[in-house]
Amino acid sequence: MRLIHGAKEENDRIDAFKIATLLRGGLLPMSYFYPPEMRPTRDLLRRRLHRVRERGQMLAHVQNTFHQYNLQPPTSRIAFKGNREGVAERFEDASARKTVELDLEMIGDLDEAIASCERHLERSVKLHDADNFYRLRSIPGVGKVLAMTILYEMHTIDRFYARLIRPSKESAGKKAGSGGGANIGNPNLKWAISEAAVLMLRHGDIEKLMNRLRRKHGKGKALGVLSHKLGRTSAAC
Repeated sequence: MRLIHGAKEENDRIDAFKIATLLRGGLLPMSYFYPPEMRPTRDLLRRRLHRVRERGQMLAHVQNTFHQYNLQPPTSRIAFKGNREGVAERFEDASARKTVELDLEMIGDLDEAIASCERHLERSVKLHDADNFYRLRSIPGVGKVLAMTILYEMHTIDRFYARLIRPSKESAGKKAGSGGGANIGNPNLKWAISEAAVLMLRHGDIEKLMNRLRRKHGKGKALGVLSHKLGRTSAAC
């Protein structure tokens, strides 16, 4: 605002006039007012994602500890509780064994906390917007958590921006490169839609579309184009 209306003198009257002029010309977009009753649930959903990533780091640390001590890692996925028995006992060194036991104990605690959090979130979303929640879940690859994330992060198409497009610059009808503004948008919404796009590949119905996108845009860009299409579909829901 200072660059548009530079002035040596500043006071409330001048500032109010500047703001009114920008609003009249459509140069100052109105801020979006997210519903207060949905904010705590959105914050809890973001906190859940933080705990899930923390759990993933601990699982990776257990695997890396096996490689560090030249031991064969477990053949079964220790992400499941039933496959963790006897994992720490494979280390002869007491400190190394205690390190793995600590990780596994924290993973177990996070499993219970995340499961409890997801049950609470599912009850909350059914109170806030059950129709759109189930509509989003009808999309192949979109489960409960991704549907809730898309619903609470997007909320309305009027403010939809999920970093799913590459900003471009043009001059005189010619493309002048791209850059700037790539990080403008909601990172949590981008993560949810990108994750859903990957999960969609497990469904056979999407293979024909992916083959067509690979032929047109190349293998590297095909998944990004699919994410963009999925984002538009989610917004239409």
